[in-house]
Amino acid sequence: MDGRRRGRAGAALSTSRQEVRAAARQRRARRGTAISVLSSVVVLGGLAALVLTSPGWDDVRQTFFSWSDFKDSFPDVLKGFWLDVKLFVIVEVVVLILGLFIALVRTTRSPALFPFRLIAAVYSDIFRGIPTILMVYLVGFGVLALNLNGVPTDPLVLGGAALAVAYSAYVAEVFRSGIDSVHPTQMAGALALGLTRVQALRHVVVPQAVRRVVPPLLNDFIALQKDVALVSILGPAEAFRVAQIEASSNFVYTPLVAAAVLYLCVTIPMARYVDHIQNRKRRERGGEVAL
Repeated sequence: MDGRRRGRAGAALSTSRQEVRAAARQRRARRGTAISVLSSVVVLGGLAALVLTSPGWDDVRQTFFSWSDFKDSFPDVLKGFWLDVKLFVIVEVVVLILGLFIALVRTTRSPALFPFRLIAAVYSDIFRGIPTILMVYLVGFGVLALNLNGVPTDPLVLGGAALAVAYSAYVAEVFRSGIDSVHPTQMAGALALGLTRVQALRHVVVPQAVRRVVPPLLNDFIALQKDVALVSILGPAEAFRVAQIEASSNFVYTPLVAAAVLYLCVTIPMARYVDHIQNRKRRERGGEVAL
């Protein structure tokens, strides 16, 4: 009986302690939320007051935030933006395939493939080092100047090829870091089970590597979605180009704001998805570190 009583007393004490800790966490959460709301109101309100009371706000509002100009230009900018989206999707697929191929070539250890490893390393070093806008210029105008038979001359195709070349070099390094992060025992275990090296790469190493590098890959694709606008320097009527034409007709830059809003409608959800994946991985590793 005494043992039972002590057990019940201990359980009741443990339950009360848990309730106290839960109540304390709730109080800290409420206090943190209140502080966050107050600080956000103060900071954002101060910034809004600074902008809205500035001497040139009326001119900025009429030039960049004219609602009538926004409504008039938005349909044309939206048509150009669909061209951006289609180009982005095609280039993204090419970048994934080409980047993974380059990464696999760079991680191979076969002596016979050394020339290909060298070419892949030079490819990554050169095209990561050249600014993307220069790549668009060099491919878009340089290939046309060669007058080669059978080579596409469509500026949209050439611009997409330039973006694919530039971003495949970045993505190849992301994939390579993911492959290198997989412990060598994974490959050894797959070989011990009777898989060939190619099968081990395909079924064991590469799937793990891809899962580990999803956040940086998505960050690269967010940057690619924005850099698609660089194709406009070759002439295609994508969103930025259309907005430039609309803005130059009356020197009101609201169409450029309309284009920016469309880009944000794509990039912000992608950025939040990256945050979601990173937070989930952090929880899987044992929780967040308080800073």
